Amino acid sequence: MNDRAAAPVEQTSNQPPLLAGYNAWEQDAILRAAVEREGGAWIDERAHRLGEMVGSERMQLLADQANRHLPQLRTHDRFGERIDAVDYHPAYHELMALAFGAGLHSAAWKARRDGAFVARAALNYLWNQAENGISCPVTMAFAAVQVMRNDAQLAAEWEPKLLADAYDPSPLHLSQKRAVTVGMAMTEKQGGSDLRANQTVATELGDGAYALEGHKWFCSAPMSDGFLTLARTGAGVTCFFTPRSLADGSRNGIHIQRLKDKCGNRSNASSEIEYHGAWARRIGADGRGIATLIEMAHLTRFDIVVASAGMMRGALNQALHHCEHRSAFGRRLVEQPLMQNVLADLALETEAATLLALRLARALDRSAHDPQERLLARILTPVAKYWLAKRNPAFMFEAMECLGGNGYVEEAPMARFYREAPVNSIWEGSGNVACLDVLRSMQKQPDSVAALLAEIRAGAARDRHLAIFVNSIEKQLAETDGLEQRARRVVEMAALALQASLMAQHAAPAAADAFFSSRVQGDWGHAFGTLPGGTRCDEIIARSRLG
Repeated sequence: MNDRAAAPVEQTSNQPPLLAGYNAWEQDAILRAAVEREGGAWIDERAHRLGEMVGSERMQLLADQANRHLPQLRTHDRFGERIDAVDYHPAYHELMALAFGAGLHSAAWKARRDGAFVARAALNYLWNQAENGISCPVTMAFAAVQVMRNDAQLAAEWEPKLLADAYDPSPLHLSQKRAVTVGMAMTEKQGGSDLRANQTVATELGDGAYALEGHKWFCSAPMSDGFLTLARTGAGVTCFFTPRSLADGSRNGIHIQRLKDKCGNRSNASSEIEYHGAWARRIGADGRGIATLIEMAHLTRFDIVVASAGMMRGALNQALHHCEHRSAFGRRLVEQPLMQNVLADLALETEAATLLALRLARALDRSAHDPQERLLARILTPVAKYWLAKRNPAFMFEAMECLGGNGYVEEAPMARFYREAPVNSIWEGSGNVACLDVLRSMQKQPDSVAALLAEIRAGAARDRHLAIFVNSIEKQLAETDGLEQRARRVVEMAALALQASLMAQHAAPAAADAFFSSRVQGDWGHAFGTLPGGTRCDEIIARSRLG
């Protein structure tokens, strides 16, 4: 008989503790400095509360539950009556209540002070470090305000409850609810991003009302209280608003056909719907529906920019935390030179994304009164949306790898981040659509290019190498032959140049130098973790730690 005591099977060591109990706002010096610089520091108290929530174990549990227990469609009740209801796990409703209660959808509209878009961006950035599916209904509610204000009567009826800092999931008419949400149903299966190919038909009923017949291939958050949508009149594609419930309490003719089984964004239901005589109200000019919705698209794309940067920060937090607590080959991972290179590279990407997102927020804040900022916001929105959304999937893969097998399992948030990342490049205009939008801005508002170059030169004054890079961008833009074919490369160069400019102005010298030498001068490999020798990785990592 062996007298030696057996080691407990369940005993564990060298496993990082759960990253929880931190404040994602208070402990992020880079974010707080950027928000203050761009004019949104007055959000501090609300950001503190949200940052504490984002860093809590409770928030992580809710995010996991809402994405693990997927929405379920019930087209009919047990008596055979059509109900078109989507059932969610209670965690989804709790997350919706937290997000809408925190004013993620309303802060920019209700603040009535300078820096409102920057302040709201700070909240959105924080939220996306924890859960991303809820961001879809939040973003649609936020952006819908801009479009609904094209109809004074509609805005007067809906805006007070759309901007209420509350969440009411009951399937009732507007008059019986304390808060509402608004979704979107634009694309159709035969056209996708080409909205001019839409075939849904709107038949005029009189007094500004229409009946809609047709289908929509993607309708996100189908339990919203109303939807902005497109349909064709005799004048062409037109924008409409259609409520889910009518004034008499009956359901509108909106049938949910099925839910999409998506790669990510799984807590948020996306659906295919059909209109069967659905009552709708026209918004904007007849036949000018796409132009009407462009105002909304700029805001939804702005939200994707901020969300992408926030997701990077959330994933970086996980990677840094793991590497600070995990040892291998006799040292903590964070002390090993090769891992330091990877972490520093991820930190550079995150900081540059954060600076870009908040600079765009400032441009939106000042657009109403400053023509240069308005031009900058117009061209920078698709530039930033294209670039950050493209960077996100590769970033998430590398951050996941920092955690090794622990990052690949579903108990960790990295798997969810990884699945979530591609959607930001796909919805609200894929990469090609974003680049074509940049070209459209260049053609219709050529002064927007000058505004973008002026912003880049603000940092180029501090670095002659960046000034040389700006000259190469100008040459690319001046060569109009084949510009559409080169659009991705041109947009990428513009995004990198502006990020380098912002880093030169606002980042620590070690970070600014490393970003420029790797991203702009090309002293970089084909994967993260290939920063040039001599990079002060430990300084860069230290700036990004939750301190």
